[in-house]
Amino acid sequence: MPKGRRYAFAPRADLLRFEELVRITRVACTLGVRTVRITGGEPLLRRDLPTLVEALSGLGTLDDLALTTNGQRLADAAPALADAGLQRVTISLHSLDPARFSDISGVGASLDDVLAGVRVAAARGLRPVKLNMVVMKDVNEDDIVPLARFARNHGHVARYIEYMDVGTVNAWDQARVVPAREIVARIDRVWPLEAIAGDRPDGTAQRYRFRDGGGEIGVIPSVTAPFCGSCTRLRVSSQGQLYTCLFGRAGVDLRTPLRDGIDDDQLRGLLANRWRQRDDRYSEQRTADLEAGRFVPQTKVEMFRIGG
Repeated sequence: MPKGRRYAFAPRADLLRFEELVRITRVACTLGVRTVRITGGEPLLRRDLPTLVEALSGLGTLDDLALTTNGQRLADAAPALADAGLQRVTISLHSLDPARFSDISGVGASLDDVLAGVRVAAARGLRPVKLNMVVMKDVNEDDIVPLARFARNHGHVARYIEYMDVGTVNAWDQARVVPAREIVARIDRVWPLEAIAGDRPDGTAQRYRFRDGGGEIGVIPSVTAPFCGSCTRLRVSSQGQLYTCLFGRAGVDLRTPLRDGIDDDQLRGLLANRWRQRDDRYSEQRTADLEAGRFVPQTKVEMFRIGG
C-alpha cells in the first residue's frame, strides 16, 4: 500500500471466503474464463493461501493459474503454492539497487528477500518467472538494462510497465512516463531485439526476444499505446466488488447476493450482464485528453484494492 498513509484493515467477515472466491471462479469459467491471477494488495498476506490455490487448481477448467506478489514472503510460500497447483508467479522488482528498491517499495522492504523468492520460485518450477518494473523517469530508469541483464542471466522474463495514473494517491505526472519505445531502444542498444507475436490476442505486453537467443522481454505501453479494445479482464476485490477496469470508479457488489442465496444461474447472469454493459476505455480517453491538453485527473479505485 502507498507509504506515508494510515489504513484501517477491513473486518475479516467482510472478506470473501475461499469457497466464495472459488464459486465465483467456477461460474466465470462457464462463461469462458480460463486464466486466474491471484493479486492483492499483497496476496501472500492471506492466511492459508495454498488452500485457495489448491481449490482453484482442482476446478480443472483453468489453463493458467498465476500469482502476482511483491515477493517479500515468496521464499517461504513458494514450495507450498507450487505443491498446491500454482503455475506461475509475477514479482514486482522495480530496482536492483537496494537503497532505491527500499525507497520505491516502502519501509521494511528487502531486496534480498525478494531475490530469494525469485530463486525459490524458479527452483520449484513456477516458470517463467516474470519480473515487473514500473519505469519512472528520474527514479529508476537506470535499472532498465540491469533488470534485463538479471533476467537474461537467470532465465526469467523482464517486463517493463509505463507509469500509470492508477488510483488517486500515486501523484502521477505525465512527465515521469518513460515511453515503451524508449525502454525497448535502451535494451536494444545493448542486446539487439526483434519483435515477436503475442502468445494470446488479449495479452497486454508487447514482446521482444533477444536476437542472440538470450530470452525475451515484454513492455506494457498502457499510456502511449492503450489496449482497452482488447481487454478481457475482470477483477474481484477481497471484499467482493467486481470491476471491469483497473481504473474503475466503482464496482458491482457480489458479496451481498452471494450471502443472500443467489444461485449459480443468477450469478452467471450477473457476471455476464455486467460484462456486456461495460464501456471502459479510460486509458484510451486519457491518452486522447493528454494529446488535446484537456486531461483532468479522476477519482478511481486504488490499485492496492484490486491488483494489477
